[in-house]
Amino acid sequence: MSVRKYFSEEDKLKITNAIRVAETNTSGEIRVHIEKNCKGNVLDRAAYIFEKLEMHKTQLRNGVLFYLAVADHKFAILGDAGINQKVPDSFWEEIKNEMALKFKEGNFTDGISVGIKKAGEQLKQHFPYQKDDVNELSDEISFGTDKEEK
Repeated sequence: MSVRKYFSEEDKLKITNAIRVAETNTSGEIRVHIEKNCKGNVLDRAAYIFEKLEMHKTQLRNGVLFYLAVADHKFAILGDAGINQKVPDSFWEEIKNEMALKFKEGNFTDGISVGIKKAGEQLKQHFPYQKDDVNELSDEISFGTDKEEK
């Protein structure tokens, strides 16, 4: 089964809208990448996807990736250098814990949306929206294919 089938069109729209809302108040960039499996270390895989999506190329280095491997029940949140210098060391772990509560209820869409909202609040605080801000990265969810997953 394709990983896209794990999420309805309504779910995908809810996640994309959460990204758009979070980004209206910040120059930060949020991406969500979903794939079926992650055979290796989840942080290594998330870092690979972060680079593949060119998230490290934002002007202020304030991109945040939410990575989810649905069949393996693995997920990670990766912030770029700019945001990581601003938030407490425990920040991403706190978001992961909140998301995990939703995931345990089987509600992946709400879990991801909660994480996006929390990340957006911190991005807004440290990287407020500027009137000349440009959306540097797509708001659409990226999906892995069976071929490229490790």
